[in-house]
Amino acid sequence: MERKTLPGLSINAFISETDRKALDGLQKVPLLPQVVKKFYEIGADRWLYCWNMGMSVRCGPRQYAKLYGILRESCAILDVPEPELYVTNNPFPNAFAGGVERPYITLRSSIVDTLDDEQLYHLIGHELGHIKAGHILYLSVARILAPLLEMLGRRTFGLGDVASIGLMVAFAEWSRQAEITADRAGLLVAQDLNISIGANLALCAGPSRMRDELNQEAFMDQARAYQEMGWQDQMGKMFLFLFGSWTATHPMPVHRAQQLERWYQSGAFDRILRGDYEREKTAQAS
Repeated sequence: MERKTLPGLSINAFISETDRKALDGLQKVPLLPQVVKKFYEIGADRWLYCWNMGMSVRCGPRQYAKLYGILRESCAILDVPEPELYVTNNPFPNAFAGGVERPYITLRSSIVDTLDDEQLYHLIGHELGHIKAGHILYLSVARILAPLLEMLGRRTFGLGDVASIGLMVAFAEWSRQAEITADRAGLLVAQDLNISIGANLALCAGPSRMRDELNQEAFMDQARAYQEMGWQDQMGKMFLFLFGSWTATHPMPVHRAQQLERWYQSGAFDRILRGDYEREKTAQAS
């Protein structure tokens, strides 16, 4: 499949409004500057990087060349500098981006097995979206938020003070909304809604010997039904949120699939592929 590149693509072309609002809310939490300062003081970014390098295999022309090729092509599409790419052994499918000073993407071995080559374009594009959107600092802080709060003498979880709980809630809400933006980046790289929805479906269902029986249309029917539930079921979803989901860092998979479909149907995706999108100021000047 020949994919279009998007030179000078600005994050403003595809960032979700909910991501903007949640980030604004997070940045208004008074405790945030202290936590970020402590993150830098202890050198957390560097030791997270070293841990990842020590536990993973770095991809390149001589190591996982196919994955490295997908990364390079995805970077060209989104017009983002090439981060390091790693694969680590883990039976639970997932991937993440890290490295404030030295960005990297790590794929768990099980996610490479779960997705086909085309779906890996969506996955890597998703992680590149986090990097391009400037999500990495706060994603990295969130990864070790509880220890950082303890270093500041703040109590967390059931014994937490109001400021700590407020910061944790704000981080979780922003993280969920950042995933919506990153999913859009994944679609811009995959350049086929069926590929992106297929990737979401595969991740939701997990590895299975019956994967050939997965049906994307049925999955999207399920996603639409979830979004359009009656008021009683909506109350049920609210109670689920209050009793635990508020700490989740990712939206529910069916919600993500529906949000991505809605963005696609809005026409924004097609406009971007036609070249009608906001560009970075440096690209406009050149």
